[in-house]
Amino acid sequence: MENFQRDIEERTNLTSANKFELLLFTLGREPGEERSELFGINVFKLSEIMPMVPLVQAAGMRPPMLGMIDVRGKIIPVIDLPAIVGRTPTTGLNILLITEYARSVQAFAVESVEDIVRLDWNQVLTAETGVHGSYTLSLARLDADNPDGNRLAQVLDVEKILFDFIPGARAAQDVDIEAKRFRCKPGAVAIVADDSKVARTLLENSLNNMGIPYDMHITGLSAWNRINELAQAAQAENLPLSDKISFVLTDLEMPEMDGFTLTRLIRGNPFLKNLPVVIHSSLSGNANEEHVRKVGADAYVAKFEVNELGAAIQMSLEAAKAY
Repeated sequence: MENFQRDIEERTNLTSANKFELLLFTLGREPGEERSELFGINVFKLSEIMPMVPLVQAAGMRPPMLGMIDVRGKIIPVIDLPAIVGRTPTTGLNILLITEYARSVQAFAVESVEDIVRLDWNQVLTAETGVHGSYTLSLARLDADNPDGNRLAQVLDVEKILFDFIPGARAAQDVDIEAKRFRCKPGAVAIVADDSKVARTLLENSLNNMGIPYDMHITGLSAWNRINELAQAAQAENLPLSDKISFVLTDLEMPEMDGFTLTRLIRGNPFLKNLPVVIHSSLSGNANEEHVRKVGADAYVAKFEVNELGAAIQMSLEAAKAY
C-alpha cells in the first residue's frame, strides 16, 4: 500500500498515450470458485488506501452500507463491495478504498489489494451484458504482452453502484432549459460516448429534455469512427461539419479509447478542430480538470450535474467558431 502514492504528474501523462493505471483487488469467492477473481478500479479515482477501522452505524443504514468513518474530519459512508457482487471474503473485510466520484467521497470495503498495473485502454473490453446484477462495466486483459496469459480483471460500474445505493447519487435535477436556446442545426446530432449504462440513461433523458438529437456510443473508438463517417459525408456534400454534428459529449474512462484521446484526435484534425467538445466525467479533482483544459475540451462537467451540463453545452455552442 505504501507504493500507492505515486507522482500524479506521471499518471496524468499516461492519458497522452491512451493508458491508465488499474488498482487490482479481491473481494472473496463465490461457492465453487477455486480462487478469488480480480477486480479493478482506475487509480485516478482513488484518494487513499487504508486498513479497516471501526465503523460508526448511522440510523436507518442497511446493507450493503456498513457504516460511516471519519477521515481527517470528513464523514464518509462505507460500502460492502463483496456483498454487492455476491462474494464472500475468506479473510474478512481488511482494506478500505477511499474514492472520489463526481465530487462525492466514499469508501469501499474489500478483502485485499493485490497490485497496480499499467494498461492501454485497448486492453479493456466492454461487458455490456454484465454479471452479478450488471455491476461489471468492462473486462481488463492483464496479459496483453503474454500470448499464453489469460488473466482478467473485472472493472466495476461504480457509477451504477452509487446510483443504486447512495441516495444522493440519484439527485439528478430536471433540466429547465428550453430547447430553442440550443443553437443546433436541423439534422445535426450530438455524438455522445459513455460506457456506463446508468450514465447513458441519465444523458438520454437529459438530452431528450433539452430537445437535442444524439447518437449514443459505448466507447471512445466507436464515437471517433462515427465522427469520421459524418465528417466524410459533410466534405463529400460540401457542407460545414455543423450540418452533421452539433457537438461531442464524452466520458473520460472508456474501453478501447478514452475521452482524452478522443478529444486530442478531434483537435488534431483540421476539419474537426473547432467541433465543440464537452467532457462529462466522474473523474474529478484539480489534476483531471486541468488536463481536460490541456487537451482542448471546451467544458468539463462532473457527473451528474444535469443543469451544469446544459449550461456547458449552451456555452460551448455559443462560443464555437463557424466550422
